Amino acid sequence: MSRIIQFREAIAEAMSEEMRRDENIYLMGEEVAEYNGAYKASKGMLDEFGPKRVIDTPIAELGFSGIGVGSAMNGLRPIIEFMTFNFSMVAIDQIINNAAKMYQMSGGQLNIPIVFRGPTASAGQLGATHSQAFESWFANTPGLKVVVPSNPYDAKGLLKSAIRDNDPVIFMESEQMYGDKMEVPEEEYLIPLGVADIRRAGDDVTIVSFGKIIKEADKAADELAKEGISCEIIDLRTVRPIDYEAVLKSLKKTNRMVIVEEAWPLGNISTEIITHCQEHAFDYLDAPIIRINTADTPMAYAPTLVNEFLPNAARVISAVKKVMYK
Repeated sequence: MSRIIQFREAIAEAMSEEMRRDENIYLMGEEVAEYNGAYKASKGMLDEFGPKRVIDTPIAELGFSGIGVGSAMNGLRPIIEFMTFNFSMVAIDQIINNAAKMYQMSGGQLNIPIVFRGPTASAGQLGATHSQAFESWFANTPGLKVVVPSNPYDAKGLLKSAIRDNDPVIFMESEQMYGDKMEVPEEEYLIPLGVADIRRAGDDVTIVSFGKIIKEADKAADELAKEGISCEIIDLRTVRPIDYEAVLKSLKKTNRMVIVEEAWPLGNISTEIITHCQEHAFDYLDAPIIRINTADTPMAYAPTLVNEFLPNAARVISAVKKVMYK
C-alpha cells in the first residue's frame, strides 16, 4: 500500500520507524523537539519518544555535534539535525576530524554510526551565508558517506539505510523540497547507499544530477522530448560513494553527457565525474561533456540575481543541444 506524503513526512517516518526498531537511536538538534523541527521534519516525535530521545539544543553546533560523536563512540546511534548545513561549518571540526577519521585512527576499534542531516544549498532569498551547497565539501572527506535525495520516496529509503549504516553519513535535504509530495509505501523499504536511480530512460544524451536541482533536468528533458531529443536522466542519490558504473553504462549508450549541479564550478562533483568518464570511457564520447554549475560568486539576495546564479532548464536545454551539435 502507498499513500501520498510530503518530503518532511517521509523524513519523520524514517526516523520514527528506526527509533522504534532500535532504542539506541536518538535525535538531537535545534528546535527538533518542542517546535517539531524547524521545517516540521520531526513532527510528533517528542510526544512519542520523550525528551531523552528527541533533544532540543542551544545554538551550539560544535557542542552538540561533539556530544553526538562521543555518544556514537559509546554505542549509541545519534541523528544530528542542523537547521541548515550552512551552520555545520561551526561543527566541521567534529565532523571531519573526529567522526570521519575515528575508525581509521582507532585501528577499526571505534565505529561512528552517526547521521548528520538537514537542508543544504539555496532556498530563495536567504543571502550569501545561508545559501551554500556543501555536498562536494563533505564528499571530499574519506570516512564519510554523503547522501542527497531528490524526492520523498528516496528520502525515506535512503535515510533508513543511513541510520543503519555503521559509518558517519551526511544526509543533505532542501528547504524547497520539504513540501514536495509523492507516493511512498506504507510497508518498510530500504534504498542502498551508493546506487544511482535511472530516473528517465533515453538514447540521445545522458543528464547526471542529484538533489533538488534535478528538477531542472526534468523540465529540460520534457521540452527536449517535444523536439525529438531523448534524454536519460541519472539521479546519483549519493555523491560518496558515486555509482560510477551507472554513469559509465549510460554514457556508453548515449555517447553524450551533461551534468547539472548546484555548486560552485571549482572542485565539485561534476569535475570528478568528468574526470572519471574521460579516464574510463573516452572512446565512447561523441562530444565534450558539459557541466552546468552556479555562478562563481557568493549567492546574492536580489531575486533577479538568484535566478542568474542557479542552474536552470534553459541552460540544460542549451547544453544538450550543444553536445548534439544542434
